[in-house]
Amino acid sequence: MVPELGQFSLILALCLSILLGTIPIVGAEKSNALWMSLARPLAAGVFVFLAVSLVLLAYAFVTDDFSVQIVAAQSNSLLPMRYKITALWGGHEGSFLLWTFMLAGWMLAVSIYSKSMPVQFVARVLGVLGFLCVCYILFMLATSNPFDRVTPLPPVDGSDLNTALQDFGFIVHPPTLYMGYVGFSVVFAFAIAALLSGRLDSAWARWSRPWANVAWAILTIGIALGSWWAYYELGWGGWWAWDPVENPPLITWLFGTALIHSLAVTEKRGVFKSWTVLLAILAFAGSLLGTFITRSGLLTSVHAFASDPTRGVFILGILLLTVGGALLLYAVRAPLMKSSLGFSLVSREIFLLINNVLLVVSAASIFLGTLFPMVYQALTDDLISIGPPYFNAIFVPLMIILVVFLGIGPMSRWKKTSMEYLIRQVSRVFLASLFLGLCLPLVILLEFSLAATICVSLASWILLTIGKDLKNKLANKPSLRSGLSSLSSSYVGMVLAHTGISVMLIGAGLTTYFSLERSILLGPGEQVELGSYAFIFNGHEEIRGPNYIGDRANISVLRNGSEIETLYPERRIYLASGTPSTEMAIDAGLLRDLFVTLGEEKEGGSWSMTVYVKPFVRWIWLGAIFMAMGGTIAAIDKRYRLLRRRKIEKSKEREVAADLAAT
Repeated sequence: MVPELGQFSLILALCLSILLGTIPIVGAEKSNALWMSLARPLAAGVFVFLAVSLVLLAYAFVTDDFSVQIVAAQSNSLLPMRYKITALWGGHEGSFLLWTFMLAGWMLAVSIYSKSMPVQFVARVLGVLGFLCVCYILFMLATSNPFDRVTPLPPVDGSDLNTALQDFGFIVHPPTLYMGYVGFSVVFAFAIAALLSGRLDSAWARWSRPWANVAWAILTIGIALGSWWAYYELGWGGWWAWDPVENPPLITWLFGTALIHSLAVTEKRGVFKSWTVLLAILAFAGSLLGTFITRSGLLTSVHAFASDPTRGVFILGILLLTVGGALLLYAVRAPLMKSSLGFSLVSREIFLLINNVLLVVSAASIFLGTLFPMVYQALTDDLISIGPPYFNAIFVPLMIILVVFLGIGPMSRWKKTSMEYLIRQVSRVFLASLFLGLCLPLVILLEFSLAATICVSLASWILLTIGKDLKNKLANKPSLRSGLSSLSSSYVGMVLAHTGISVMLIGAGLTTYFSLERSILLGPGEQVELGSYAFIFNGHEEIRGPNYIGDRANISVLRNGSEIETLYPERRIYLASGTPSTEMAIDAGLLRDLFVTLGEEKEGGSWSMTVYVKPFVRWIWLGAIFMAMGGTIAAIDKRYRLLRRRKIEKSKEREVAADLAAT
């Protein structure tokens, strides 16, 4: 009965979504206040019924209701409770229900935090989001019903959750990634609402900026969590593999990065309107692209869900309908996006435009490399592989150029910047960056690498240009404290985000080119040396977990003859599926990671192992944290609160004046 209630609640959410996707938009066109006023309660209703569906599906997992297909396929009675709950998004059906619920959550947030916006604009925004909910719920009911029953006889026990997903990373990575993905649906809805209203001024850009920044920050964390999870769970010691399902989040992130910069220009200067609207559409398209790839059945990936062609066709239809319709509306409204404001060839506007072009070209290159094998296979029935060499050869040079302009942009001025002034500002910074890039890898790691030098030089360039710009801003302030307090949250957020890029560059460069790795057979008492570290195999013991059995190795790590850590890598066999799995042992540190994976036992009691020394690898994810913090701080800029407060006060004044006039 519980699954049927969940499905009924899903149907009710569909009905309310249909009303939300039509009545408020029509009301906005006809200036019907009653119809527009229905937008907020309908959004709340969609959220409530989707929440009920999600809770009831989670209840089916918790109670081991194996009569529900997704529970039988993704869970098991021996599965620990935390994984029973998170198994909900371990399969296609449950993950898409979570996706749609998060969309409803964003929609509810918009309805709550949009009191200062015009009623017509809010009605259009919520109407667009309601239409998206209609598409997603129809997709679930038609092809991916999470409440389908197993007939005629349900299994006694479930198949179990994929062993790679029985990990903390699975608990946090998919929901965070989905939340970031879906967040760009809000910015998309704002752009469509602006196109529908014909009001493409700085106001809609100002309204969109906080939402874009928050979505970008969450997506940044989601991608970083996925990279961190793959690093320690898959046993390969890497942090990015250019997997076809890894790429769409990066594509979306690149479009989103361009979008938040374009929104800033549109708000401050009233230019780049067409760029901003197009980037909002492209960021939304990137999120749908990820959904299409993982659920189309057109590729094999460690990330891909079990799928069938029907799902792929349906999602492709949603993508063509929403993105195609948005682009058509964009073309029709193109005359409204012209700007009469000008700027010189040396100005902050130009540097931000170059920034956007480089980001879009990077995203397009990744898109081509990801989709081309699928298209080629569909046309020829032959397989073709495009791997890391292609992506690195295109993406890395573009990012180097981008970082160069990233340092110049903040120190330039709006409308026009003197070339002499700009050269004077950056010349010493440039030389200092080269010096640090040459010296730091040699001092820290006692080894030269051209690639590491380039990475550290670029990172230094970002940090030093930030410092120079900050010095300029504080130069005429009476004190350091007053100067720092005068900085806007948007500026502080920018500084943190750019600092995060610098930190990530150092981590990526040094760990890529100075990592050590060795695969070896070790018997009890034997050791292997790697760099300045010695790894001694002390033996192993049998272990038993709630749903697995296995072996745990004891490995002492020595440096300069002194023991610094003991690592316990494991090799498990999960009882329900019989699937083997490895659990890596990592001694994490700010300057390096020591990493051991345990393979199979060989004759004579020896075990296959792989040991790694990964310098500065943690800086990659530390950089992502800085970037996400920057996006969040920029989103809470007090300007938005002050503007909201002023508009509310003016609205109250108008209401009082109207009441007085009526009396």
